[in-house]
Amino acid sequence: IYNKVLLQRNSLLKTFAEQRQIDLNLLDVLDEQLMTPGKEIYKIRKLFCEQMIPLVKRFYSQIADNNEVIELSYESQLNEHHFDELLKKFRDKDLFLQRSNTGIHKDDLLAQLTGRNFKNIASQGQRKSLLFALKLAEFELLKTNKGFAPLLLLDDVFEKLDDIRMQNLLEWVCKKNSGQVFITDTHTERLRNSLRSFNENFQIIELS
Repeated sequence: IYNKVLLQRNSLLKTFAEQRQIDLNLLDVLDEQLMTPGKEIYKIRKLFCEQMIPLVKRFYSQIADNNEVIELSYESQLNEHHFDELLKKFRDKDLFLQRSNTGIHKDDLLAQLTGRNFKNIASQGQRKSLLFALKLAEFELLKTNKGFAPLLLLDDVFEKLDDIRMQNLLEWVCKKNSGQVFITDTHTERLRNSLRSFNENFQIIELS
């Protein structure tokens, strides 16, 4: 619903510019329609991040061998302002730029490493570590909420991970996880040897 109303609002803003005529009453109606689902989505996202972020930080630290501390925060304009206040504040800018400049579509998940923007400084291995940390956190959250462990797919576990990070990831898979995990890799023997080192049962399926 939110995205549909957002598209309608942006289209209306462009129509205003093309026709050089503004109908503020119609814009008010769309603003009301945008706020209701927007505020609900914001509440759900905020609650989800409050549950998810501590798990992501824990798994990232485990994969990185406790040598790196990552900070994550849910960035939203609604963290500090009411949605209706934001729409009023940005109305002139919206009319000028012919698009909606405030709302939950502007939300982001900010990651920092040693106080610096993760996107700007992270290596490929660190990026892959965060990706797996997100997947493991999602897995744990689903398991807690559903009462059973879902299937977990870890794709290309060796790609871009150094030996330490890879071993830490596989240790969680083999020793600390109670669910069923599917792992993909392009080198069969490498994966087989790595899993054997943990003395756990596994099955290799080769696809030609």
